[in-house]
Amino acid sequence: MQYTIVNIVASANLNTTIDLYNLAITIPNIEYEPEQFPGAILKLKEPKVSMLLFKNGKVICSGASSEIQIPQAIHKASKMIHEIQKNVKVQKNADYTVVNLVTTANLHMTLDLFKTAMESDNVEYEPEQFPGAILRIHDPKLTLLLFKNGKLICAGAKNEELLKKGLRKASKMIREINAPAKPKKAAATKSPQGKKEAKKPAKKAKKK
Repeated sequence: MQYTIVNIVASANLNTTIDLYNLAITIPNIEYEPEQFPGAILKLKEPKVSMLLFKNGKVICSGASSEIQIPQAIHKASKMIHEIQKNVKVQKNADYTVVNLVTTANLHMTLDLFKTAMESDNVEYEPEQFPGAILRIHDPKLTLLLFKNGKLICAGAKNEELLKKGLRKASKMIREINAPAKPKKAAATKSPQGKKEAKKPAKKAKKK
């Protein structure tokens, strides 16, 4: 199944304490409201990602569409912070861990979400609350949103191998439930010679 990665979430560590308040009043594109959230939000334009910065030096990067953007973003952010706080080292080759891949895909078939939920214990469907069904796979541990038009959103994979494995498993299960019913074959009768022949409708008698 073809898929498109729309968001990669990764975590990293700058290995030092960060003064978030100082950063917020110095760098315009940093938002910091400790009453609402303990981390500061740094939004980069190139690459276009958002980064959560925490006092203990931990960083969460989200919004990347390819993995190559993650070390680029961490390097750029650490450089910006280093200019204000010299104790933060510039991360030229940042160590990071991918924690979530969010992807979209298309089964190219109409789904009966009610039937899918009825025939699978791993599917939840409450159309009054949300138009899609939620499919949870345990191995690998993934969550998929299924929609009637066959489109789906998958989240939870930590690498593409697990993602592919989960999508194959989900696709097989969904297709088996939503496969169209096979048309019934016409009944056949044997001719005097022993060959099977399809039954033909009787001809109407001609009016004289």
